[in-house]
Amino acid sequence: MNMAATTATRPGLDELVTGISGIVARRLRPRETAYAVADLLRDRLPGPGLLTPQEREGSPDGYVSRVLHAQEDFSIVTVVWRPGQYTVIHDHVSWCAFGILSGIEHETLYRDMGDHLVEIGRADNRPGEVSGFAPPGDIHMVRNTSDEIGISVHVYGADVGRLGSSVRRVYDLPVR
Repeated sequence: MNMAATTATRPGLDELVTGISGIVARRLRPRETAYAVADLLRDRLPGPGLLTPQEREGSPDGYVSRVLHAQEDFSIVTVVWRPGQYTVIHDHVSWCAFGILSGIEHETLYRDMGDHLVEIGRADNRPGEVSGFAPPGDIHMVRNTSDEIGISVHVYGADVGRLGSSVRRVYDLPVR
């Protein structure tokens, strides 16, 4: 994964920052915050124009995460995936809400059984779809299964710019 930061003004970003700031200020429980931010994204999901044409190309070396906004209590990140690119199995440091702008993010969910993982679900997240989640129970792997470049917007309840990543743990356990 490549992590790139940027400070450029982007269409719709200021509106998202304002809306998310208002939700985070309510100090809801993590899962409630994720769902409220997902509702906001459903109403205000930006288009691929949030990124420059060059940023929308991604990288042949792996998916690219780009921090568009980071502050102490939340970050807005875009992820660009070329066809077939995927994450390792991982979980997150905080709640998350995400929306799909293009491509299909195929998500496989797992449960940690201590010495192995068990697959507990799968979902194909398509353009315009939005969801949210919060730890625990957020162990997953994501893959762009479409023939086009995938772009998604993720909002995390942490300063990803400071942390360097939203990933808390990577899982290298067998899947049974």
